[in-house]
Amino acid sequence: MTAERVAELRRETSESSIRLSIDLDGSGRSQISTGVPFFDHMLTAFAKHSLVDLEVEARGDVDIDVHHTVEDTGIVLGTAIARALGDKAGIARFGDALVPLDDALAQAVVDVSGRPYLVHGGEPAGFEFHLIGGHFTGSMVRHVFEAITFHAGLTVHLTVLAGRDPHHIAEAEFKAFARAFRQAVAPDARVTGIPSTKGAL
Repeated sequence: MTAERVAELRRETSESSIRLSIDLDGSGRSQISTGVPFFDHMLTAFAKHSLVDLEVEARGDVDIDVHHTVEDTGIVLGTAIARALGDKAGIARFGDALVPLDDALAQAVVDVSGRPYLVHGGEPAGFEFHLIGGHFTGSMVRHVFEAITFHAGLTVHLTVLAGRDPHHIAEAEFKAFARAFRQAVAPDARVTGIPSTKGAL
């Protein structure tokens, strides 16, 4: 695998303006500014633990709600991942990670399948209503993963196995996804061509 696996995108709507670049073969460097501090924290964790280099500059109507900015950033990130992966030749394709953060434990399984599908569960009752950092509702965790998986063409199973603190639960989910994603997109020297019996992903 010699081609650079990078992508740079811009997306402009009446609700947000996003510029994003990604290098799948980076070292975990990131420069993130979305106007949503907790989301910045989660994207920084994703970059660090997936070892992608990620730059995100987003501006949106966060005075109304963080929803538009978070969702649109997820859309652009997923689209950039798909473009950077190209034809997916030579990748491991599957990844699995189990990540703790104090009281929280999350598992993520990723398949670079070309078929968008998210199975997400295990968050405690009421998590979706909790304000993390005073501005980021727990419901946005699932929402951003829906946006990423759909636009990247990933199948993702993400399960919270334990947790009490909402910050820890969300962060464990992002870190577990990052580690599983890192495995799935990694080049595998033993893989010849597209890792599918169909010959396409």
